[in-house]
Amino acid sequence: MWVQVKTAPNLMIAETWKELFEGEGIPTRLLADDSQPGVGEFATYRILVDQEKAHVIDEILRKL
Repeated sequence: MWVQVKTAPNLMIAETWKELFEGEGIPTRLLADDSQPGVGEFATYRILVDQEKAHVIDEILRKL
């Protein structure tokens, strides 16, 4: 099951988070947030990871 760990204001920032998490070995998905205005790269994106890996995200974010 995938859970949301972050929200990004646009596609470029969402892809940056995805690269960081996948660089740590955590499969990541990006999902455009339909509840927010915006289209394409200007949409708000939800960053999702496997529920079993969500605790690792906390560790990564603490190091930043």
